[in-house]
Amino acid sequence: MTEANSRKADYPLEAFFLERWSPRAFIVEPMPDEDLRTIFEAARWAPSSFNSQPWRFLYAKRDAPDFAKFLGLLIEFNQSWAKNASVLAVLVSKKTFLPSGKTEPVASHSHSLDAGAAWGYLALQASRLGYAAHGMTGFDIERAAVDLNVPDDCRVEMAFALGRPGDKSTLPESLRARELPSSRNPQSTFVFEGGFPTR
Repeated sequence: MTEANSRKADYPLEAFFLERWSPRAFIVEPMPDEDLRTIFEAARWAPSSFNSQPWRFLYAKRDAPDFAKFLGLLIEFNQSWAKNASVLAVLVSKKTFLPSGKTEPVASHSHSLDAGAAWGYLALQASRLGYAAHGMTGFDIERAAVDLNVPDDCRVEMAFALGRPGDKSTLPESLRARELPSSRNPQSTFVFEGGFPTR
């Protein structure tokens, strides 16, 4: 079976799925615009209901004035390591879409799911370029909506950090032991033929 990054798949698959993980240690360096645009381009091609593409990415590069604003949205624990990232970003999903041939927007049942697909594509592309993407829900979601001018018909989904993986010695001591790829639950815990098992 496929093995990579000290992890082993139960069934054959492309190794890049195992190579991607979410480190917290980053090299303190800027990210070239062409690399960042390639990462966002991958998100662009994610599938979405009615091809509505409800994802919106708001970001700040570490050498830009807005970086401090994005960093300040994170809880203190996440600030302790995300401060070294090349880019900090927030993913937002649009809760409505305009169907073809209609004049009024309608509610989107899958806006969060579709935004999640875009995040997955982005994270995989970042990994393919030698970067890491670490997602977070530990941030002030309500303040993010205000400080980042998020429209009322959008939902703040998550924050994330992007950068080149660095040495774990740069992390606070309490995080160093956790700086390794994590395992995954087996398919038997989340894949059920014919419906949920009866008790």
